[in-house]
Amino acid sequence: MSEPILEVTDLVKHFPVQVGVLFKRTVGHVRAVDGVSFSLARGETLGVVGESGCGKSTLAQVLMRLERATSGSVTFEGRDIFSLRGQELRRLRRDVQIVLQDPYTSLNPRMTVGDLVGEPYEIHADVAPRGERRRRVQELLELVGLNPEHINRYPHQFSGGQRQRIGIARALALRPKVIICDEPVSALDVSVQAQVMNLLGELQTRFDLSYVFIAHDLSVVRHLSTRVAVMYLGKIVEIGTDDQIYEHPTHPYTQALLSAVPLPDPEQRGRREVIRLTGDVPSPVDPPSGCRFRTRCWKAQDLCAQEEPPLVDRLGHPSACHFAEERPRIVPTSA
Repeated sequence: MSEPILEVTDLVKHFPVQVGVLFKRTVGHVRAVDGVSFSLARGETLGVVGESGCGKSTLAQVLMRLERATSGSVTFEGRDIFSLRGQELRRLRRDVQIVLQDPYTSLNPRMTVGDLVGEPYEIHADVAPRGERRRRVQELLELVGLNPEHINRYPHQFSGGQRQRIGIARALALRPKVIICDEPVSALDVSVQAQVMNLLGELQTRFDLSYVFIAHDLSVVRHLSTRVAVMYLGKIVEIGTDDQIYEHPTHPYTQALLSAVPLPDPEQRGRREVIRLTGDVPSPVDPPSGCRFRTRCWKAQDLCAQEEPPLVDRLGHPSACHFAEERPRIVPTSA
């Protein structure tokens, strides 16, 4: 891997919980992201997976500087993004783009495809002269597999997969270095998901892009990711290469997620142990003491309630569990 293009250190984002109408007072905080650290190399894809509500989308918003961090730092090419102002901040907007989850609501229905994809050129006028913008937009549409002649159509005239391709074209308009994909295929059919994933892979190779790929489907993440980070209740509980996470998981939460992934081979479905977690996900307003996963973990002991396990190397890659160990994924069939 080359040098990191994006580095996140002890990132924290808390949202205040306020009561009252005229005189609001803060009675607590939603700990959406609570001490996340990772790095992203040039040309790498980091997959971020976890249940709904674990803080994945909030992490994406902070990385885009759409939300200010409560504490911690995010550096892009060695510069702290929270200290950028003026032209430096505008440059960051060009270099870091996002593909949103829902292709039906992320596109303005009153704008044509040409206006949607070309809108970044209105904001960053120095990227493309006005006389060349239509040609640039048509090139982008063709690049993502759409007909350039459809530049004057509106979003409702396209399918869900085509709309997501429009979103990808818009993200590519300014030739960014990092693209944050916030569950870009979760709203699409399975066959269309594969097409969009293949497109993202081709674009990454062609333009040397770096991706932060956020999803809740582990099988989708593996298709594209170089490394995978597993989040639970605002924290990364395990991180490693795709082989380490998928073949040698050591955190109980990762093992439970993997056991829920459907197997394409019918002969293996009855032989794999399925881990069924009990209880609900705790509230991020008042997370459990110590290990946040302990209230649903079959390995939990007194130590788990007393000390929060650090994310350190255990059995070959970082895992935040006092009792990290590999678990057999296939159990013998009965005789």
